[in-house]
Amino acid sequence: MKAIVCRELGPPSVLRLEDMAEPEIGPGQARVRIRAAGINFPDILTVQGSYQHKPALPFIAGVETAGEVIEVAADVQAIQPGDRVMMSIRPGGYAERAVADAAILLPTPKPFDHVTAAAFMTAYATAYHCLLMRGQLQAGEWVLINGATGGVGLAAVEIAKLHGARIIATGGDDGKLEVVRDYGADHVINYRQGEFRDRVKEITGGKGVDLVYDPVGGDVFDQSLRCMAWHGRLVIVGFTSGRIPQLSVNYALIKGLSIIGCRAGEFRRHDPEAGRLMQQDLLAMANAGKLHPHVSHVLPFERTIEAMQLVLDRKVVGKVVVTMG
Repeated sequence: MKAIVCRELGPPSVLRLEDMAEPEIGPGQARVRIRAAGINFPDILTVQGSYQHKPALPFIAGVETAGEVIEVAADVQAIQPGDRVMMSIRPGGYAERAVADAAILLPTPKPFDHVTAAAFMTAYATAYHCLLMRGQLQAGEWVLINGATGGVGLAAVEIAKLHGARIIATGGDDGKLEVVRDYGADHVINYRQGEFRDRVKEITGGKGVDLVYDPVGGDVFDQSLRCMAWHGRLVIVGFTSGRIPQLSVNYALIKGLSIIGCRAGEFRRHDPEAGRLMQQDLLAMANAGKLHPHVSHVLPFERTIEAMQLVLDRKVVGKVVVTMG
């Protein structure tokens, strides 16, 4: 099989497309033909060696995939060859085939093709966990969603809208923000056009926002602190800006703020049952046609490095996906 292999840490350009032997299948496992793989920002950080998960070199890059089962171990009953599935396999997503524990495979929602499925679970599970479980979003609240043109941001807009929030979304490109508006944002703000505190206060009638969802960090985080209502909650999702901000905790004290860290993947490892219930809810919404992962770029597998660079260059709206075969 062909795979995108990381043998040294660095930018996406260090990756190589190689021929590799297929892994052996063991008890409780399934072999999956990967048809599509989503590009996520943590995939790039992992190759750089700057993500919290640090697989031993060499490793197959990538995590989020969709495809179909082609073989199951004798003791596997819940799935069978031909089933369309999604899985997050770390590492090993950027490959033509993979072997994984059958228990981690999720049925692909009926409305989704392979490309859409490969853009789904990572972004929407992050949005669901950070907004609803950690952020405790309530219907009618004002929520500020930063980085709304990216995968986890656009998913957050759709999840927040479904749960009755009033949404202010920020991003750095007016054209991309029109997609965000189509996904349900009540107001959009281009944060490259200056500080947005006064605009947020104007929109909310001087109150500020009840909840901030921030995968950006940096200056956007700093500005968001100044936009918050009394007893507001700020959920830290990530730092795509490249700068991890510093917080003067006296400001949190004065306004009674809650600063909440959110790691959706780690949450599922610590509380598998809650993670399973979350996945069930997301799959139900997807099968009901309520969730619509946005894929702005689809590239062939051989151009995976280019696909990753599109993310780094901020060219993507929602997700970019590579396809195999």
